[in-house]
Amino acid sequence: MNPILDKLQSNILVGDGAMGTILFSEGLDTCPEAYNLTHPSKIEAIHRSYIEAGADVIQTNTYGANFEKLKSFGLEHKVKQIHQAAVKIAKRAANEETIILGTVGGFRGVTQEELNLSTILYHTELQIDTLIESGVDALLFETYYDLEELTEVVKSARQKSDIPIIAQLTASNTNYLRDSSEINEALKQVVQSGANVVGLNCHHGPHHMQQSFSHIELPKGAYLSCYPNASMLDIENTEIRYSDNAEYFGKKAKKLINEGVRLIGGCCGTTPDHVRYIKEAVKDLSPVTRKNVIPIKKHQNKHQADTQKDNLTSLVKKRPTIIVELDTPKHLDTNKFFENVEKLDQLDVDAITLADNSLATVRISNIAAASIIKQNYKLEPLVHIACRDKNLIGLQSHLLGLSLLGINEILTITGDPARIGNLPGASNVYDVNSKGLTEMAIRFNQGINTDGAELKKHTNFNIAGAFDPNVRKIEGAVKRAEQKIQSGTHYFITQPVYHKDKIKEIYEATKHLDTPFFIGIMPITSYNNALFLHNEVPGITLSEEVLNQFEAVKDDKAKTRELSLRLSKDLIDTVHEYFNGLYLITPFQRVDFSIDLAQYSKNITSFKQEALS
Repeated sequence: MNPILDKLQSNILVGDGAMGTILFSEGLDTCPEAYNLTHPSKIEAIHRSYIEAGADVIQTNTYGANFEKLKSFGLEHKVKQIHQAAVKIAKRAANEETIILGTVGGFRGVTQEELNLSTILYHTELQIDTLIESGVDALLFETYYDLEELTEVVKSARQKSDIPIIAQLTASNTNYLRDSSEINEALKQVVQSGANVVGLNCHHGPHHMQQSFSHIELPKGAYLSCYPNASMLDIENTEIRYSDNAEYFGKKAKKLINEGVRLIGGCCGTTPDHVRYIKEAVKDLSPVTRKNVIPIKKHQNKHQADTQKDNLTSLVKKRPTIIVELDTPKHLDTNKFFENVEKLDQLDVDAITLADNSLATVRISNIAAASIIKQNYKLEPLVHIACRDKNLIGLQSHLLGLSLLGINEILTITGDPARIGNLPGASNVYDVNSKGLTEMAIRFNQGINTDGAELKKHTNFNIAGAFDPNVRKIEGAVKRAEQKIQSGTHYFITQPVYHKDKIKEIYEATKHLDTPFFIGIMPITSYNNALFLHNEVPGITLSEEVLNQFEAVKDDKAKTRELSLRLSKDLIDTVHEYFNGLYLITPFQRVDFSIDLAQYSKNITSFKQEALS
């Protein structure tokens, strides 16, 4: 046996956290692995900080130290030296009890064409050999999106040595890999390939990792590991950031242990504070030897329902106006989606907004859905257009097609980077950002193409812009809004707001603008949803009072719903004190929330208008 396998028989082991995130936050302008040669004391200090925080297990700073990745930095000839240096640094930082894992990262993201499997194995073999020769206690294969790649790498390593192997997949979906394999079944294959410990790391924060592990069986002849990200990734002014949620992370660690995890650490965005809270949370826990596994619900394909008819103009400068966001499905069963559209249509809300693969997650084309809505309902579709997925050619074609369909309400957005979504290896285009796309649409309204040619007719786009009030300084958001107005933006819709004071702050910060704002309200559906929003969605915070209120009713669905509606209505009251525009964001297709809140908004605004008249 080996120290790590001996200990895992009857103990929970705590791993370390992110290395690259810390280095990038301090201004790293090369690959993190280069620091093994140029800044060894810095790497040693980070290792030591994790050990002091309670990490039983640390990993070498070699995640991206393969030939192909180092080639981007002109370091491909130093693969072996970087690995040797990494192990030496880890050993200097370690104490007698510390277990050192030699880390190897995956090659394949979503695209597989660039490197065939034999090339990957060739490059990985040098990493494995060097790490074993340098004296690591075990190998860690992490952030593998491709099941075939991981199983073949594990087999190759096992043929070379009986060293313990920890092998971790990375899943974009909580239940499936990108090749549609169920995670539970995939991990069984990794065990069969020769891994001693299997699990998941990266992409998801602890909330979604817990969801994944609720469907994962305890493996036979192996143990489970989990290294979640700190939270969802956010980018503010090109700066990557994660939620500061170490205490919450520790609480979630307990739940992961209850799902059978025996080795738990952190991935992107985690710090020694996260490890400290994990250590405290699990110190008195014993490994789970039995668990109830929740089966994954299978999707059933159904025929699309018949639909009905449509129309809208922007009225927000004239009267209180309601728009509702409803995501298109991730699958082809559209029955529920169009049933919800019909309910909103019967309520006479003014528009339905359709996101464009928000959070870089694949959904049915919002243009296709908008076209059906336009033909069959009174509702006006407001279509989001993300710059991420289309080059200049595609964007122009997209706009022309929308105009041809008679869809004139659009929201221009830059779009979340592909790496945060369910296909993180997909390419980001970004030929223009939201400002550039707005300028393009304005030119089309003038009957001019981006290359100066005449369109022979002009479009009639009414252009919305996104406004995020949940930033550190709202002045920066207002400045960006002013720039968007100069580019041609006609009105704004905001990210969800959860504090009445924030609504007042938006008003005070934007009242000098003659541009309408729709204030976003998204109901909280459960205590876990409240925790997730508070801890894992950057920029959003909930008060302790609100969190306590949801915790008090967490086991009563009716009371939870009642509380959510009451809090949302309280926010809507404040919205209508200062703004005509209300933007209801439907949570998890729970259109009943949006219907109740839209009806409430209509009632109070009608009452106020009657009182004034």
